[in-house]
Amino acid sequence: MELERSRIVVAGASGLIGSALVRSLTADGHEVVRLVRHAPRSADEVRWDPENGRVDAAGLDGCDAVVNLAGAGVGDRRWTDAYKTRIRSSRVHGTTALAEAVAAMERPPRVFVNGSAIGYYGETGDRAVDESAPAGEGFLPALCVEWEAAAAPAREAGVRTVFTRTGLVVSSGGGAWGRLFPLFRAGLGGRLGDGSQYWSFVSLHDEVAAIRHLLDREDLSGPFNLTAPHPLTNRQITAAMGRVLRRPTPFPVPAAVLRAALGEMAGDVLGSARVLPARLEESGFRFAFPEIDGAIRAAL
Repeated sequence: MELERSRIVVAGASGLIGSALVRSLTADGHEVVRLVRHAPRSADEVRWDPENGRVDAAGLDGCDAVVNLAGAGVGDRRWTDAYKTRIRSSRVHGTTALAEAVAAMERPPRVFVNGSAIGYYGETGDRAVDESAPAGEGFLPALCVEWEAAAAPAREAGVRTVFTRTGLVVSSGGGAWGRLFPLFRAGLGGRLGDGSQYWSFVSLHDEVAAIRHLLDREDLSGPFNLTAPHPLTNRQITAAMGRVLRRPTPFPVPAAVLRAALGEMAGDVLGSARVLPARLEESGFRFAFPEIDGAIRAAL
């Protein structure tokens, strides 16, 4: 059943996914309260400090749902030890603070949707995985495991808790894909490494629609892969970008160059994650853009 004119708290409301979700919710008449790091400037803002695990719990009163999409960008800069610490703390400490605040409420929300990522599965090669697969090995899988575990206080308090394991979001407005569009438009796009690695993508439209589906359905909890049903190799996606944008794609980026430029993060770019949205499809969700060409056109 759809939440009607609900009060929904969103952390990470200024990010790519969060801002699109807020626009969608407010357009349908929902009251959205945004968690912000600065002093509140309007009635729809509530102060929090995710790195230090603090949130103004009074600002959550009366909310029907909490959506946590906050976290330092994984692809924003090179993974130094200091930045990896920031990536972790912004997610784990923030989730802990929100989950504990939710658990302590006299009237807790009906649902707590917590962001996660398909980085949970690590390197999968050609093997397709769904939500039943175990966590992989490395920095991102360990981060996702800890990130999801931090929501335990809300779940243990009886709040329906959902984890959105998001893939690569196809958008020209930000995220990793936002960096690809200018290159391809300039005719400078090309495969990364040998291009055989699988990229599990999702259109921004379907990402937001899936989150709203998970908010609305009171029978759904646990992890859900937010990826289109047909993951493709980087080589196939490169061809699709060239096809839709009508540009040549002649400049492959050698793996050695990526490793020199990106350091440890290159392993994520060159790694293969063939992830399927099994539980999401089983729940009845239907993708508006299940194929890559449509997802790219929707982002233009």
